[in-house]
Amino acid sequence: MILLPLVFLVVLHHTPVTLLQFYYHNNQQIKEYLFEVNTANPHITHLYSIGQSVRGQELWVLALGVSPGRHTVGVPEFKYVGNMHGNEVLGRVLLLHLIEDLVEGYRNNETWSLQLLNSTRIHIMPTMNPDGFDSSDTDCMYSQGRFNHNGIDLNRNFPDAFAGQAFDEDKREAEVQAMIGWLQTETFVLSANLHGGALVASYPYDNSNGGSELINGASVSPDDDVFVHLAKVYSYNHASMYKGNRCTESRPFLDGITNGYKWYALTGGMQDYNYVWAQCLEVTLEISCCKFPPVSELPAMWTDNRKALLSYIQQVHLGVKGRVFDSKGAPVQNAVVEVVGRRNICPFKTNQYGEYYRLLLPGNYTFTVTYPGHEVLTETLTVPYGPDNYSALKHDFLLHKTTTTHQPFSTTQYHVTCNTDLNADNMVDLNIDNSVKKCT
Repeated sequence: MILLPLVFLVVLHHTPVTLLQFYYHNNQQIKEYLFEVNTANPHITHLYSIGQSVRGQELWVLALGVSPGRHTVGVPEFKYVGNMHGNEVLGRVLLLHLIEDLVEGYRNNETWSLQLLNSTRIHIMPTMNPDGFDSSDTDCMYSQGRFNHNGIDLNRNFPDAFAGQAFDEDKREAEVQAMIGWLQTETFVLSANLHGGALVASYPYDNSNGGSELINGASVSPDDDVFVHLAKVYSYNHASMYKGNRCTESRPFLDGITNGYKWYALTGGMQDYNYVWAQCLEVTLEISCCKFPPVSELPAMWTDNRKALLSYIQQVHLGVKGRVFDSKGAPVQNAVVEVVGRRNICPFKTNQYGEYYRLLLPGNYTFTVTYPGHEVLTETLTVPYGPDNYSALKHDFLLHKTTTTHQPFSTTQYHVTCNTDLNADNMVDLNIDNSVKKCT
């Protein structure tokens, strides 16, 4: 997937941006606003497209940070995605106002904004489904526009490990292909996608095949404790989500959170794809009982969500981060970094800079690091609570070259073995060929 950066011939420093009004901006107006913000703030914003919708509309993303145009080693990547379902529209509004809030806070030297943008690269996509929005109407619950232009639910179109779905691009909608390409380009650590029709924070897994991950009606991931924490961070910083019973059309949710599968099973969902194949912990935020709230309610809804949106971003600094170096001191890509007791379907690996990021709650954790031609490294770390300091614990792993003679180490063989072990434990009944294909 080719990302399309925007290059401006004229850079206008400190150009005032039009005060953002509370109404539903159409796709052209969103584009114009993003252009305007980017032109006025080139030092902290970078506007790009990850691809196009079925009807050829660009899928715009605004990145914010002190190095907005490229990744910086040690700085985690975060993303918000709105309007995946075209008729669930509050996310479009909130994300535009979040952009305005972050930019104005930084311009005014407000500590909270400086800390976030100095420590994090934040990517904001106001609409993943611009075609669906164009066809939507304003009914509170049953309006058209949920699907993309081809009539496909984008949140049922991603490859699904539990369903043994292959990575056949012909079966993926343009918007989903663009999202998958984006995830392969950036090392996202934490994410949330914004929906409507309920008031709850939902977390993986969304699906199950009845293996040992199925516990008391929930499909429990190896990082369940972290997901519960992340969901509660949003619900308890929201004005009312934590109360758990705010919508007449949905059941009560304890603490305003739910395991996705326990709520209802979903095949091909985006949050499971992010977690399983992209090493990005994602939560689905249902942020309004009404999918298309009246315009008069938008200011109050922004107030209800603002603190939660900012607090959730800050959680990207949970746990531990660092790099893996080989015996010669060079950073290595695709080193497997695992936490004992948290065996993921696809093992977490280092990126092209040798970096790893692992969101963990405070505590003691044993790590194993595996890389071809080197001894398996095992270390135990004590992880503090990082978000208050806007940095996870920093720890690098230095590998030692193996002294014994082996057959050449195969990353693919390792991952097949790993997933086979999961099957042996009855943890996940995977189609190995399909799932391992993208683990390597």
